[in-house]
Amino acid sequence: MTREESKLTVVLGGARAGKSGFALRLAKERASRVCFIATAQALDDDMTKRIARHRDERPAHWTTIEEPYQLHEALLQASDSQLVIVDCLTLFVSNWLLRSEDEADCEETIRKISESFLTTLVSLQLTVICVSNEVGLGIVPETRLGRTFRDLLGRVNQQFAEAADEVYLLVAGLPLRLKPAG
Repeated sequence: MTREESKLTVVLGGARAGKSGFALRLAKERASRVCFIATAQALDDDMTKRIARHRDERPAHWTTIEEPYQLHEALLQASDSQLVIVDCLTLFVSNWLLRSEDEADCEETIRKISESFLTTLVSLQLTVICVSNEVGLGIVPETRLGRTFRDLLGRVNQQFAEAADEVYLLVAGLPLRLKPAG
């Protein structure tokens, strides 16, 4: 793969829809030198097990950068890779929301980091696959924090999907290509 083939792919879907597995398959088909940017934090036993399971699913020769907050900085660290996977934008938003005391400041921080990430991607001419949950299809969350999370993630997903060359929606493990239209 050459740098002229650089692009952004966004993979969306619900929980257990097959997003990460699909992103891994795309990466294996498209590149040999892959960097995986992981946004998860091992804050409890369940998440520790999930992180370990995800690590086991990746080829051993891939590079991993664990960065829950500063995606644009992690992308700079991955600049010598042919392809970068970010898994996932959902946890990136959640991490900031749980860290912040002011919703407006949090939203502004997330927006700036997302913009920096997308600008960095273009300037480095990297090929990137971003995984994110689609959380806006269900019921309205009962709590203010839940509604804020849904809204923030929805805006981030829109921002990345607008910049993307390809967008897929995974449902029951099946990819539906949204962009470019199939």
